[in-house]
Amino acid sequence: MHNTLQEYIPYQAIPDVIELLDHDNLVVKIKNERKTRHGDYRKLPNNRHQITINSNLNHYRFLMTLIHEIAHFEAYKNYGRFIKPHGKEWKYTFQQLMLPFLNPTIFPNELLPLLAKHFRNPKASSDTDVKLALALKQFDPPNDKTYIFEVPMGSEFRLYNGRIFRRGVKRRTRYEGVEVTSGKLYLFNPNAEVELVNSLQSQ
Repeated sequence: MHNTLQEYIPYQAIPDVIELLDHDNLVVKIKNERKTRHGDYRKLPNNRHQITINSNLNHYRFLMTLIHEIAHFEAYKNYGRFIKPHGKEWKYTFQQLMLPFLNPTIFPNELLPLLAKHFRNPKASSDTDVKLALALKQFDPPNDKTYIFEVPMGSEFRLYNGRIFRRGVKRRTRYEGVEVTSGKLYLFNPNAEVELVNSLQSQ
């Protein structure tokens, strides 16, 4: 597994990551992309502890996700299993585990200020930190997706689950999208990745 991890995280982070995993005797498995999560942690029936991470993440997001899940294990181990999954105990643990990695030998300089701000109060998902999510996505391999803020007003876009929406106006921080089949209104973060269906036809 250690050799496999070298394909997924920044080279300079490998020694510290291996030390964390060996210390806690954690099993890490690489999974195909899951649309609803980047990774997860769970205790197995044999009392071993397993972390799974999506294989399609870029090196920086993979590292953050891995430490995020290790923090779940450490928090439960240190504070008990009745704590909130992303409560203050997890936040503190995540901050402490991530701190040694927040340096320019591991992360690009343009990410470090955003990471420093994010880790003052880490969220359950880095995707909810729009500026950080957009900055991280520039290191993803090219794909046929676009961000919702780039979709022209009135154009239709498709989500990963096949549902089609028509883009509406921008509110304070999010964008309106009306589902074509139901007419229901939804709000989307600007970093939501969608597939453009068509553009509004000029009159």
